Amino acid sequence: MQLSRINSLVELFFTKYEEINSVADKPFLKWLKENEKDFLTWQQVASKIQILSEYLKTKLNKGDRCILLSENRPEWLISDISIMNAGGVTVPLFTTYSEKDYEYIINDCKPKICVVSDEIQLKKIEKFISNEIKVLSIENINKRVENIKNIFDEHSKKNKSNPHISFNQNIERKDLACIIYTSGTTGNPKGVMLSHGGILSNCEGAQEILNQLVQNSEPTFLTWLPLSHSYEHAVQFVQISLGAKVYYAESLEKLLSNMSIAKPTIMTAVPRFYQNLYSKISMNFSKQKGFKKKLISSTISLGTKELNNENFTLREKLINFICEKLVRRKIKNQFGGKLKAFVSGGGALDQKIGEFLNAIGLPTLQGYGLTEASPVVSCNIPGKIKIDTVGPPFKTNQVNIAEDGEILVKGENVMLGYWNMKKETDVVVRNGWLHTGDIGEITKDGNLKITDRKKEIIVSLGGDNISPSKIENLLCLNEKIKQSFVYGDKKTYLVALIVSESHENRKEIEIFLENLNKTLSLVEKVKKFKLIEEEFTIDNGMLTPTLKLKRKKILEKYKDDLEKLY
Repeated sequence: MQLSRINSLVELFFTKYEEINSVADKPFLKWLKENEKDFLTWQQVASKIQILSEYLKTKLNKGDRCILLSENRPEWLISDISIMNAGGVTVPLFTTYSEKDYEYIINDCKPKICVVSDEIQLKKIEKFISNEIKVLSIENINKRVENIKNIFDEHSKKNKSNPHISFNQNIERKDLACIIYTSGTTGNPKGVMLSHGGILSNCEGAQEILNQLVQNSEPTFLTWLPLSHSYEHAVQFVQISLGAKVYYAESLEKLLSNMSIAKPTIMTAVPRFYQNLYSKISMNFSKQKGFKKKLISSTISLGTKELNNENFTLREKLINFICEKLVRRKIKNQFGGKLKAFVSGGGALDQKIGEFLNAIGLPTLQGYGLTEASPVVSCNIPGKIKIDTVGPPFKTNQVNIAEDGEILVKGENVMLGYWNMKKETDVVVRNGWLHTGDIGEITKDGNLKITDRKKEIIVSLGGDNISPSKIENLLCLNEKIKQSFVYGDKKTYLVALIVSESHENRKEIEIFLENLNKTLSLVEKVKKFKLIEEEFTIDNGMLTPTLKLKRKKILEKYKDDLEKLY
């Protein structure tokens, strides 16, 4: 399939469906929370999209916004494509937004229709929805709310055969596909307008990489990141382009057990997931003794050497062969046994963690992007991983480095703008170039390397620019430290909040910090810290839905505690 010739995300789905129509019962979507239910086939999904699209066409005009508020499940994809096929624009909402965010977004985008999964989600937005807004539900709620399943059942009663499969051919690549609101780490979320062509361009770039991984196997994904996030939303269409089998995970807590069921070949996640994975595996490794401990040590050192394309001696080749059979294969089996690669996005992956995972047999491709770029800009390539970079830019976009080091992106993938925010759009997109707010460089081999973050830079009293995320990632390499928050804007030195299970860990953390400081520059050293037991979570408003620190919220709560450290 030549994605450059596809005009819309709707056309992408139906073109792929036609390609595999000879296998009408080919499995496509399954929610692991519904273990008793079979996969929805491509045929079933196509039929449901057709039916729901026809219904929505009676309620929508071209460009009308439709809110989609649901956990990850097959109906999410069905609703999303149905909205677009009916001429509407999908506005996905996180299920973890605050009441303030829901109110703001609904007032901002003025939806014509709201699709919610169940009563729990409806209650979150009910008081902000006027009577003019049509509400549809995935689960049965009440008589006032029309149930999508009833729409399917009603069609089945009237029509004995499957509906004629067709799609809206009046959608162009430049047309608005969705408005994805940013997570709002520093204030009200912005509505990022993404075009059909922008997301298709991203799919084209991703396909070049992923095709290498699925050549001799059925592409299988386990999805757990919220589909309302631009990263996973784009991945959804990559899955379609590959004709993949897709499992929706039950929850983050059950992710590892879900992996053993789904046996994914590819899995996308954010750095926090890999950080937790690193901590768990490292802790398990530290408990080993004797021969096992030596074997693990050899696995890591030789795996790192292989990653860096260093030559092996004959003896090292033999030892690495043993490591592959006794260690790496065992680890791979814990993740379903068929994993070809993890793909990391949505934030910076610590280099040490990336090296570790690759060394123990869990290939991890770090990418880079932002919602405003639909969202991926670059990604490492299998077999050519440069762990200190985010890989080469997709061929479908241009990347340039400004005089001040800021990364600029140009191409079809650049957003159409911020919804109702022309002034803010003009600041970020100038002469077709998207100003990312990230600092980086292009390496000699053409890879993009992120060196800093403009928007999150701490400027010390001495005028030094310091990246807090770099230091936070290093702190979290210690197994006693769950999370950290570095502070020091317009101060003489840095301090930190450190989340740990017990205050009894303080002495051990002090020793770790002392050793870490020896590796940091003078301005990066953390002089003092406060130990707290309450984790930063989505529920308490300290994390975004993609597990990034909400720096403003954390500062609001702990400002006095941090100031006392000076």
